[in-house]
Amino acid sequence: MTSPIHVTSEIGKLKTVMLHRPGREIENITPDSMERLLFDDIPYLPIAQEEHDYFAQTLRDQDIEVIYFEKLAAEALADDAVRQEFLTRMVAESGYVAGATHDALIAYLSAMTPQEMVDKIIEGVRAEEIDIKHADLQSVSENTDWPFLMDPMPNAYFTRDPQASIGEGISINRMTFAARQRESLITEYIIKHNPRFAGKVKVWRDRNHDTHIEGGDELVLSDHVLAIGISERTTADAIEDIAKNLFADSDYDTVIAISIPHNHAMMHLDTVFTMINYDQFTVHPAIMDDNGQIDTWVLHPGKDGEITMEHHTDIKEVLKKALNKSEIDLIPTGNGDPIVAPREQWNDGSNTLTIAPGVVVTYNRNYVSNDLLREHGILVHEVRSSELSRGRGGPRCMSCPIVREDL
Repeated sequence: MTSPIHVTSEIGKLKTVMLHRPGREIENITPDSMERLLFDDIPYLPIAQEEHDYFAQTLRDQDIEVIYFEKLAAEALADDAVRQEFLTRMVAESGYVAGATHDALIAYLSAMTPQEMVDKIIEGVRAEEIDIKHADLQSVSENTDWPFLMDPMPNAYFTRDPQASIGEGISINRMTFAARQRESLITEYIIKHNPRFAGKVKVWRDRNHDTHIEGGDELVLSDHVLAIGISERTTADAIEDIAKNLFADSDYDTVIAISIPHNHAMMHLDTVFTMINYDQFTVHPAIMDDNGQIDTWVLHPGKDGEITMEHHTDIKEVLKKALNKSEIDLIPTGNGDPIVAPREQWNDGSNTLTIAPGVVVTYNRNYVSNDLLREHGILVHEVRSSELSRGRGGPRCMSCPIVREDL
């Protein structure tokens, strides 16, 4: 059976991509909740939606099928029994396993259609929506002034992170922060129960782990090479775990683990390093030392299911060997300027979505980086970015490829 997921590179012509159009969850961010919800600012939803629609249309104009996370989820929950199982798990992961609040949330959400329920869960459920005894709220939360019974999921428009397509399978990710962990529960039900995917997709790693990994750190460099960032949000032991699974049951024989600074500005590998052509990459200079070195480990399958590991510091040499290239062109964010580079990287200048070899989608605000890409022969499609960029994610963050053509 042919898998509905097929991604054997970062650069093969993109055929199908999964997005989430930002909704009312964005309007449920407040200054007091920004840190908890992993935001630095509050986007203006009407403009954010216009920008996202422009992004989606830019992809459709390149003959790319756009499918939506929230629609796939509703389709996956069409069966009453599946929907009730999902709802029980979602309410439990929101902090309620029994009691009046638990029962009221189940009843409130069960009365909705599958699409209404999915949209409401992503939007968040405010305490004032349901009449519950205050004493019960105290039993589940130390902060009884918190306005939500179920927190909103404003990061959901970054569909890259809860999952990652690799070959003909997917990783369903255990995410680092509580604000995002429930997103991949939705992914689990899409893969298990949506007719498009059910029974047809290998799961390389599920979300039932203590260690964490996120899709922004997972880059599919070829049909046998994967790069994964050791970052604020992806742990080394999670990388070893997924490498073992891939080595045992796929054509992947190389995982390149790249250590990047563990901070909010560089939260994932794809915020500082992306593949944009056969031998070209974007890179934020700050991830390397003054000599251009960066700690990198190359993993291969060893004997009896073990993994061999080699430490390197020359990322160009590692990439040349892994991809069988005579040269690698690393294109610096902001042309490496000490002021421009960090400014444009903060606004996702390195977070390029490649839709075909040498063809990328970027935010229009990063004009220095975009002009430099063009000087290196890259075709750049710019999309609007005044509000979407406030979430600290760019076109790659906002997209989960489902199908790419092979190179």
